[in-house]
Amino acid sequence: MSTSVSAVDLFCGIGGLTHGLAKAGIPVVAGIDVDERCRYAYEKNNCSRFIQADIRNLTAAEVLKLYRNGEIRVLVGCAPCQPFSRHTQKNKDRTEDSKWRLLYFFARLVSDVSPDIVSMENVPETAKHAVFTDFVATLETLGYHVWHKSIYCPNYGIPQTRTRLVLLASKLGKIEIIPRTHDRMHYPTARDAIKTLEPIGDGEVSRGDPLHRAYRLSSLNRARIRQSRPGGTWSDWDENLRAPCHRRDSGKSYSAVYARMMWDAPAPTVTTQFYSFGTGRFGHPEQDRALSLREGALLQTFPDYYEFLEPGVPPSFKRIGMHIGNAVPVRLGVVIGESILRHLESVRHDR
Repeated sequence: MSTSVSAVDLFCGIGGLTHGLAKAGIPVVAGIDVDERCRYAYEKNNCSRFIQADIRNLTAAEVLKLYRNGEIRVLVGCAPCQPFSRHTQKNKDRTEDSKWRLLYFFARLVSDVSPDIVSMENVPETAKHAVFTDFVATLETLGYHVWHKSIYCPNYGIPQTRTRLVLLASKLGKIEIIPRTHDRMHYPTARDAIKTLEPIGDGEVSRGDPLHRAYRLSSLNRARIRQSRPGGTWSDWDENLRAPCHRRDSGKSYSAVYARMMWDAPAPTVTTQFYSFGTGRFGHPEQDRALSLREGALLQTFPDYYEFLEPGVPPSFKRIGMHIGNAVPVRLGVVIGESILRHLESVRHDR
């Protein structure tokens, strides 16, 4: 069996999964994404080619030519999670969302490309949908050994309470994720990830790191965060600072917004709006501001050298926040890569 292995990353975004696979020892020859704005960060930080393309129009021939002859071919991808996320599913039928069907196009490419190993990552709710059941059934029909499970990211050294569905499939034999690397007593924390960064105020930018910039707060939110305590809620505020919805009985359950995170616990799941104080528990543990863009990237386990700001392009909290929040945490990419390599070593040993 070939000792050479390489991967193609579908829905690659700015390269979280690609960077993790490379750190684990699996070179990624190309990343494919529909969003051209991801090109700079992807190619700047990875020794991989970025291809702007819509998977719905991508052919097997285009993917096959990216691999070298005789090597083990890995095809990975994280389709957009919005159609499956519980935050967007409430009272909505998402099955007509064009993104909901992208796993069918992923399955078509698997069928046509016939990679040796496949990996997919998404929100846990994905497993409840027919499109995922059909994806698994297609893989099994094609002769893949399929493993999938929702994993709690702190168990693998990721400093946020993110839970993700990970699928691994192989034509070479049974495959599964490596054992957890951290127990509850040793979970990485927000302090571990961001404590050493320079203090900044809301609306300010670090002189040493242009990505370490914080969104400007309104005067009302500035007053609110000053009365917020780590791990608390808006109920810590004076009555006059509370939003009208919070004063109603129906608003008492909205405890996961307008709050500070805690230093000595994993951060909350990083979303695409982590830079906004009002969209989650994204208040800094002690500074009167929300998370900076760099802090969000570090909590997503991007290394501190990862570059996101394209020269000459004005920085956009919305765009960069979306790219960081949508990314596969780099550390999870490492874990997936190590799981694949351990599987290949086991197969070689058995043969």
